[in-house]
Amino acid sequence: MGNTKKPELLVPASSLEVLKTAVIFGADAVYIGGSAFGLRAKAKNFTSEEMQEGIAFAHERGVKVYVTANILAHNSDLEGAAEYFRELQEMKPDGVIVSDPGMVMLAKENCPDVDIHISTQANNTNYNTYLFWWKQGIKRVVSARELSLAEIKEIRAKIPEEMEIESFIHGAMCISYSGRCLLSNYFTGRDANQGACTHPCRWKYAVVEESRPGEYLPVYENERGTYIFNSKDLCMIDYVPQLVDAGIDSLKIEGRMKTALYVACVARTYRKAIDDFYESQEKYEQNRAWYQAEIAKCTYRQFTTGFYFGKPNEETQIYDSNTYINEFIYLGIVNAVDEKGLISIEQKNKFCVGDTIEIMKPDGRNVAAQVQGIWDEEGNAMESAPHPKQKLKVALSAPCEQYDLLRMESEKN
Repeated sequence: MGNTKKPELLVPASSLEVLKTAVIFGADAVYIGGSAFGLRAKAKNFTSEEMQEGIAFAHERGVKVYVTANILAHNSDLEGAAEYFRELQEMKPDGVIVSDPGMVMLAKENCPDVDIHISTQANNTNYNTYLFWWKQGIKRVVSARELSLAEIKEIRAKIPEEMEIESFIHGAMCISYSGRCLLSNYFTGRDANQGACTHPCRWKYAVVEESRPGEYLPVYENERGTYIFNSKDLCMIDYVPQLVDAGIDSLKIEGRMKTALYVACVARTYRKAIDDFYESQEKYEQNRAWYQAEIAKCTYRQFTTGFYFGKPNEETQIYDSNTYINEFIYLGIVNAVDEKGLISIEQKNKFCVGDTIEIMKPDGRNVAAQVQGIWDEEGNAMESAPHPKQKLKVALSAPCEQYDLLRMESEKN
């Protein structure tokens, strides 16, 4: 085993609810974004009050929190960024993720007690880059997605033992090098490097020949056009031993715009895979079918191993669609259980009395249950719950605990 220390499982959170889900379902650390200076401006993100509550919730349970501030900053960003870092100094997250050298300087000056992590956005592709950042006092660097496991292993061998490598192991891939994309800015005026990506890599494209304006020719042999930039999603659940052998210290899940259902599913599955492997290689191998089945219950676009085993080929792209595969519907998280066993939830999608649903337990169990009753806040009985965000009391045929997650198979399955 190349890395005797168990790697950290680092999970994204788009909101306070999702942060709590990530913590309960197995994350060692969570990364979040504030209302500015991160690369997911369309995510819900955290207010200062939510960030403080989230950090406290995680720290009480031994989980770390990292805050993203990884935009490529312009002059007009710097004054606000300095103030933001001063606020973070007071909140005491465990790290701040940055990519711009100017933002590194501001972080050092304004939140000196918070560790600085260098984002994948900084194009960290060789051991000299890691050593450069080490000399600047940086302990952790996120590897570029374009690196193979062999390259990461070589970096591990040539940097100080105390320096940490963080690498993405699951989630969406970007068409542009380490996420530095210009397509969004070109098409819509919304800068991906300022946190406003419109994901044009997921759009359908065709070619127009100069002398034939208006005549759209499919780029691929498909009469509907093609999604030529649309990558499959990264998934390394089958390769935990190889990730450990490469010496990666933090295994990172992509998805700061994902739901609590996605985060719970991915966190729980990788948690079990990592723990099983560290218990024994045999146990990991025995449970691989379970990992594969569970990870497929998340929303995804089809899977690839990215660059980890060599440069991707044409099979890593999806040409016929940009839609997710979505086998389960997210119903809500159990906020409380009363003395009668009724659960309180904020409903996310429609379900009805008589439906069979699934209770996701943080320990890996999936418990089937029938919906026996639904009541609104005034105590009125309801046959169905059609309105998102409605606060409900629900009776189920199986017991629940706070933070259990409820889901239901989608009708198309």
